[in-house]
Amino acid sequence: MIRKILFLVLLAVFFIRIQIFSQQLLSNIEGRNITSLNGKWEIIIDPFNAGAGNWKSIWKDQQPTGKNDFYEYKFDKTITLNVPGDWNSQKPELLYYEGTIWYKKTFEHKKNGTKKYFLCFGGANYNVDVYLNNEKIGSHEGGFTAFQFEVTEKIKEGENSIIVRVNNQRREDQIPALNFDWWNYGGITRDVYLAETSSYYIKDYFIQLKKDNTSQIEGWIQLAGTSSPKKISIKIPELKTNYDAETDADGKAIISIHAKPILWSPENPKLYDVIINTETDSIHEQIGFRTIAVNGADILLNGKPIFLRGINIHEEIPQRAGRSYSEADVQMLLGWAKELGCNFVRLTHYPHNEHMIRLADKMGILLWEEIPLWQGIQFSNPIILNKANTLLDEMIERDKNRCAIILWSLSNETSSSESRNRVLSAMAAHVRALDPTRLITSAINHVKYEKNQVTIDDSLCNVLDVMAVNQYLGWYIAWPAKPENMEWKSLFNKPLIMSEFGGEALYGNHGSSDTASSWSEEFQEQVYKDQLAMLKKISFLRGMTPWILADFRSPGRLHPIYQQGWNRKGLLSDKGLKKKAWFVVHDYYKELQSK
Repeated sequence: MIRKILFLVLLAVFFIRIQIFSQQLLSNIEGRNITSLNGKWEIIIDPFNAGAGNWKSIWKDQQPTGKNDFYEYKFDKTITLNVPGDWNSQKPELLYYEGTIWYKKTFEHKKNGTKKYFLCFGGANYNVDVYLNNEKIGSHEGGFTAFQFEVTEKIKEGENSIIVRVNNQRREDQIPALNFDWWNYGGITRDVYLAETSSYYIKDYFIQLKKDNTSQIEGWIQLAGTSSPKKISIKIPELKTNYDAETDADGKAIISIHAKPILWSPENPKLYDVIINTETDSIHEQIGFRTIAVNGADILLNGKPIFLRGINIHEEIPQRAGRSYSEADVQMLLGWAKELGCNFVRLTHYPHNEHMIRLADKMGILLWEEIPLWQGIQFSNPIILNKANTLLDEMIERDKNRCAIILWSLSNETSSSESRNRVLSAMAAHVRALDPTRLITSAINHVKYEKNQVTIDDSLCNVLDVMAVNQYLGWYIAWPAKPENMEWKSLFNKPLIMSEFGGEALYGNHGSSDTASSWSEEFQEQVYKDQLAMLKKISFLRGMTPWILADFRSPGRLHPIYQQGWNRKGLLSDKGLKKKAWFVVHDYYKELQSK
């Protein structure tokens, strides 16, 4: 009875949060009237975070005015970092740096008294404080989600100054926590814009096909800046649709449009121009329409079974050894995935930048997107659920209209416990309340091994639509039997994605195919051949995402010869060169496509 009451309380909290959800972010920033603030930003490196206190107060940007005045800091135009961009790859002395850096940017602004203004950050890692004209306007926690602040009353005519404190120190009560297998890139890693809107404006919207219905477009439009009902219209010219509605007292209009769009798919990534108008505002979007569902062990795209030929991708350009941040960057990463034969990408282990999501829409690549709830999380700490749900809010808020995304993922490789199961179950309910149109998954790595049998028995699968397992048979775990004799069983009648498998090899290093310590391309190639021999026999397998597209930087990878701070499980090297295992996956995906 107590558990039931607690569950009902959690549900009540969820629905309260849903009411707040559409008030959070201004959607589709690049579709607005914007001014880019990218470029060179002046910086001060502050390893002890001294500038945040009253003594130095770097955020005040004080300047000497008399002979006896001096300050122990100074922004200098010769010491700069590029924004967007991580600091680790821009200056050698910052390669391993974890701490605070202060950023400063000045810009000219012509103010219009009838407009509203928003300072918009695509992402910065990890804790951020933002000051405009020496006044704090807000803070944000989380390295991979967007955040914004309305600055209408703070911005000035003429010169304005933005100062941003970014701190990427790891902590056990953060998401991710202290230990994770990728580089802790610090800095303002994504685009920064000043956005302008009318006094009342289109704040947010959700426009997708109704679940399991290919002829009904549903959703909502949220206006802000008005307390009275307003007329809105939605036009989809190619569908000859002109839908009119009126907002309620809270500025929200529920929409339901009968239409028969050409359905979006990897083979035909059809996008429609969607235009939302009010008397004072207009938004132009491109949206694809498709359905996604499960039926027993099948994943159904537009009502038809699909096998997800996937790959894991980190938001990193290996040749540059730095964060991916531009459309050109993601064009290269997704281009590699398409060349491999993929129709699906798992965005590991955090929301990637918006260029990635929008380009996947255009290229016809299905996506799995997740928050960085990755091992070592303090599920017993009551603040974790709130932080996780906030990250889910921010991820779904930005990407809910992108048809490429079919899976929201809750976590990666978390150990089963009562507190973990409680938190992830609550998160699953939260996601379903926010977005009932997509599927939910979570990558687990605890399965039951008995001789030649592997059983998926993690109770978390009860709250998932699609099961996902990370396993490294042949690498971290020796084969208990011949790969072709391995049997997989599940306690759940659900589809399975093999979300991670593989092994490490240094490109150009050749040697034994049966000795892991050789770190050879031949051994990695054999791991993949053995894995495919096993995977082909799993009757409920509906997708796979080998680990990983390209070698990526990880300071925990310590082998002085073969790793040198890199995770070498990539099918591509740190120079983008194909290892032998690439061709094993490529040929298998080509075989699947021909069936």
